[in-house]
Amino acid sequence: MEKENIVKSVSRALQIIDIVSAKKDGLGVTEIAKQMDINKSSVYRILTTLAQYGYIEQHPETERYKLGYKFLEISSKLLDSIDLRQEARPYLRQLEKETNEVVHLVVYDQGEVIYIEKLEGTETLRMHSKVGKRAPMHCTAVGKAILASLPPAVAAEIIDRKGLPRHTDWTITDREAFFRELDTIRQNGYALDLEENEYGIRCVAVPIFDYTGNVVAAVSVSGPTIRMTDDRIMRLAARMRQIGKELSARLGHRPIHFVQP
Repeated sequence: MEKENIVKSVSRALQIIDIVSAKKDGLGVTEIAKQMDINKSSVYRILTTLAQYGYIEQHPETERYKLGYKFLEISSKLLDSIDLRQEARPYLRQLEKETNEVVHLVVYDQGEVIYIEKLEGTETLRMHSKVGKRAPMHCTAVGKAILASLPPAVAAEIIDRKGLPRHTDWTITDREAFFRELDTIRQNGYALDLEENEYGIRCVAVPIFDYTGNVVAAVSVSGPTIRMTDDRIMRLAARMRQIGKELSARLGHRPIHFVQP
């Protein structure tokens, strides 16, 4: 019976945390008790205990309860412990399983991307990429996905510094055309490499964001032109956007939704 009461108390405490967290200005004991359908004395005891450990705090004037700063401390520790490759690996494996194509995970560094993970897929495909290797941003899907997600001034500075050197006949080398491409990527939520870096290879990529809202990585699927048809790329793009959102959420990203006046 004692164990059952302890579990019940924990359950109530967690319920109170959920209720209080939903109100920016906090709630009073009576309001919380009504929502939980329990007596005020029980709510008060739980609130007092939570406040003692910093999970709840009471406003000195309004006497309303709101979340304490202990949650910031815990969330900070959680976010610091997140490992990008570890979090991304299940998504990369799922993409490899679904597509049978090469899957990449890259990060941005000093105007270039670095491959930090590569899954080979089951189909035959020879690519220059390998873990630890750097690649240009302007002609790779992963690079363009990251560039389009950076502040425009930062993206412009990278292009000013690195230029738009031609890698194939399909590389976009005109500055105005390239920045129009970045606008399209922002609108679509994914980037394409249509034989712009290597002949015979087409790729689709999506950016990955962290809890600060900054782009930290990109994920791509690459395959030969014979398999990466326009129709297949469109289907992959939808799936990639979904994975990009899910992986970003794993890193703590919460997209901001603007309400039209």
